[in-house]
Amino acid sequence: MRTTALLLVDLQNGTCGPPQAERRADFHRRFLAHTLPAARRALELSRAAGLEVIHTVIANLTADGRDRSLDYKRSGLGFAPGSWDAGVIDALAPLPDEIVLPKSSSSPFNSTCLDYVLRNIGIQDLVVAGILTDQCIDHTVKDAADRGYRVTCLTDACQAETAERHAAALACFRGYARQCTVAEFAAGLGRPAPRPERPAP
Repeated sequence: MRTTALLLVDLQNGTCGPPQAERRADFHRRFLAHTLPAARRALELSRAAGLEVIHTVIANLTADGRDRSLDYKRSGLGFAPGSWDAGVIDALAPLPDEIVLPKSSSSPFNSTCLDYVLRNIGIQDLVVAGILTDQCIDHTVKDAADRGYRVTCLTDACQAETAERHAAALACFRGYARQCTVAEFAAGLGRPAPRPERPAP
């Protein structure tokens, strides 16, 4: 476990926080019902197993975002450094000693020191979850694999704008990573999945 890290990608206020309930109602509903519980379970499992936990958030280095990648500039994506939008959502809030890396491109390997940090810590296996499956997750998984990391994508702890785009992305990078659910991840750690709550009579 000392060579394994959980990487949570862009699970922040500006992408999946409360304001999204009005801007992207269906996306936010699916996030709260499925993706967030899976990501929380993955985080709990990783902390309990002693895995390194690293968060990335979309955040500019400059107030006007001039440092962003071209795709972020074209899409108008970016959040001011230190802003509320750039913070990890409360449900997945980092512990004091967990690493948070601001990024200004789809892949954290391109705009952060993630690779340097992982190698310094001795990480060989990277478990990835977050949003969006067909954008930042896709780039992160492929870049990690190209750098020699053994990658696992937690399929139910990732989300795209639509279920169809999510499925297409998983099919696209299937050769770059092992794909499993959080329940399967738990079983691999030797921890059973929690029993579903019974409805009140």
